[in-house]
Amino acid sequence: MLVKSLSAALMLALAPTGPVWAEILTFAAASLGGPLDRVVEVWEARGGAEVTVSYAGSSALARQIMAGAPADLFISANEDWIEEVARAGLIETDSRRDILGNALVLIAADAEASAVEIGPGFDLAARLGSGRLAMALIDAVPAGQYGRAALEGLGLWEGVASRVAQAENVRAALALVASGAAPYGIVYATDAAEEPRVTVMGSFPADSHPPIRYPAALLTGADPKAADFLDFLTGPEAGAIFEAAGFTLPEAGLSEAEPCE
Repeated sequence: MLVKSLSAALMLALAPTGPVWAEILTFAAASLGGPLDRVVEVWEARGGAEVTVSYAGSSALARQIMAGAPADLFISANEDWIEEVARAGLIETDSRRDILGNALVLIAADAEASAVEIGPGFDLAARLGSGRLAMALIDAVPAGQYGRAALEGLGLWEGVASRVAQAENVRAALALVASGAAPYGIVYATDAAEEPRVTVMGSFPADSHPPIRYPAALLTGADPKAADFLDFLTGPEAGAIFEAAGFTLPEAGLSEAEPCE
């Protein structure tokens, strides 16, 4: 079954007339594209309500929601942006939960790039030379924020800051490397796994940046069916799909929720 994806900007433009094209509208971080589509296919095949997913950077999605874009569920790639929406009074507080985790990796456009150990002594600046380091927006998009934090934590940021090529979201940063426009990039491990044209050179130490968490929450006025879908996202079938894509699951475990019509 084909999952329907719409841009957040389009949803905002259509906001005055309401969500007439689907029963559950989900705004999701760009890095969830692919695995979340497969989860939606399983959900709908099991009899769950129709779902439309809008993918973009978490910051863009949060701003669209706060500007009035219609949505039932928001899945962010960090806590900051879901907090922004919560402060605007647009989150059903009791529904909020962390559903996934991820890791940061350094990728290369060179298929024969050798593995490296990323740490305080890693000379990333020398490897870049005159090339660019592709990253999502470092002041707004979670992947870029995590990446900058990791580089700062390892003492590498000042050496590469002037060489960073910022992209709208993590998938756009991935595309810069995949196309050869940038020789290296910092993305989530799950994004790298979805793109055969890049090589993973190494992973950033987990303690070099804040934990990468994907919080999700229902938005105020959400369709009741969205609560069932959120439960399904933390159930065993969805968990298996996300794990296969490289995401980590909450330590608390998974619920046994079933889709409901």
